Order: sequence, then C-alpha cells, then structure tokens
Amino acid sequence: MIDVRNLSKAFDSLIVLDNVSFTVNDANLVVVLGPSGTGKSVLLKSMLGVLPVDRGEVLFDGRSIQNASAQDTYEIRKQVGFVFQSTALFDSLSVADNVALPLQEHTTFSSRAIRDRVCDLLEDVGMAGKANLYPQSLSGGMKRLVAVARALALDPRYLFYDEPTTGLDPVMTDKVVKLIKTLKDKYTNSGIVVTHDLSTAKAVGDQIYMLKKGRISKLTKIEKELYD
Repeated sequence: MIDVRNLSKAFDSLIVLDNVSFTVNDANLVVVLGPSGTGKSVLLKSMLGVLPVDRGEVLFDGRSIQNASAQDTYEIRKQVGFVFQSTALFDSLSVADNVALPLQEHTTFSSRAIRDRVCDLLEDVGMAGKANLYPQSLSGGMKRLVAVARALALDPRYLFYDEPTTGLDPVMTDKVVKLIKTLKDKYTNSGIVVTHDLSTAKAVGDQIYMLKKGRISKLTKIEKELYD
C-alpha cells in the first residue's frame, strides 16, 4: 500500500501540490486526472523522493521515503516500475538491451536468465520478435510498449505510468489501455496512472482523482459527465 500524506510542493510562488493526500491500496490502480501543466508528473517524482517536498510524506508499505536512508530509498525505488511519458529508451541500445538494463544493473542473474526474462516480457507487451530492433525504427506506440516491458523487468510491486496514452493513435491507445489492465491482473501490481484523458482514466482506474490548482479530490459521477 502507498499512503500519500499531506504532500505539498511549490516552485517559488507557484503552488503545484497543496496538501495532497490519497491511498493506493494493494492490487489497485489509482488514476490522477488533470490537464497538462497541473503537476501530475511533479506528483509522481515527489512520491519517489526525486523532487524534495515542502511538507508531507509518502509511505510505501509503512516506510516513509522522505525520511529514509539512502539505502532504504534505493530499496523502495526498486519496488517501483516507472513508465516515462517520453519512454526514455536508449537509442544506442536494442529493444532487448533496453529491457535487460535493469536486470543487468540490479540483479545477479545469468545472461541466459536475463535473455529468457526479456523474451517473456516482450511477449507480455506484444513485442515478441522485435528484440533486435532499435528505438529509432519503432513507432511511438511501440516505444511505449517497450518502456512498459522495461518497467516490469524487476517484477516491481508498484507501477507508475506518466501519461501512458499521450500522442498515440486510437488503435494503439486501446492496446495500451488493455495492456495496463491485463498486466495489473497478471502481476497483481498496485500503481498510479496520471493522465489528461478521461476515457483512459475510466478504463483503468479503480479510483479516479482530479488534480486541480494543487488540490486533489475524488472525481464524482457528475464531474465525470461534465468532464466529458
């Protein structure tokens, strides 16, 4: 379980997060909905301790990342797979090597075990047979799928998705949405999806929150209809 408690973050006079609190229960996906520029990505980075907060804390299974030692912070972050909006793939590495990188850096798996794990992950995200391609030869949607595979490499307890369907065509958007739902069921991950797209939010979220002017609140049925 992730417990976000009274998280506040400002950049000079601009208040981005204002006393934000919510809980991500086990095997649940929480969606944080809001237009671009409302602080959704700042929220994810603050939750992981990448950005220091002005007030509040985030507890991962009872451990506060804001008050953790460097070693404990490292251990907590290993439990989180992050899917970047930009995908953050390395252009100089093949698809297989991009997915293998976390395993090479953080495990003592043999080369064969890593290769087998990568093949399984690529099959899970619908990219089987693409292991030897390079990012520049992939569509935006295919890059997003590889980024999801890499996020799953260490079998994380939590998955954070930063705008997973932004910039994708309707067919690929539908594929990514279905993949997020399938992976949650298969791996029983908890996680957070931040998005500006209400249809994506409705499709994947167990709970949906709206982030607006730094404050967060649950989206009501009426608000969902108005947002449409």
